[in-house]
Amino acid sequence: MNNKVLIRLYAPELDLHFDLFIPVNEFVWKIKKLIVKSISDLSSVPLDLNDQYLLMNKDNGRIYQNNEIILQTDIRNATELMLFHYC
Repeated sequence: MNNKVLIRLYAPELDLHFDLFIPVNEFVWKIKKLIVKSISDLSSVPLDLNDQYLLMNKDNGRIYQNNEIILQTDIRNATELMLFHYC
């Protein structure tokens, strides 16, 4: 499992949280798409894949840019992230 990290994802707007494995060799924009699709599949709340979302570190408030690769960020096992709908 060296190529994945286990994160806790909070979706405050939906009042939900999930524990997810995410690949470390992917861009943040791809991970956000996977997360939004996973939330839509796992919950009764349909999310639009075409909408914009922000991925933020819950502890330090860092917002991750779409062109960053997960491995090059501070996202590691047990990192708590928050997903926000971007207006």
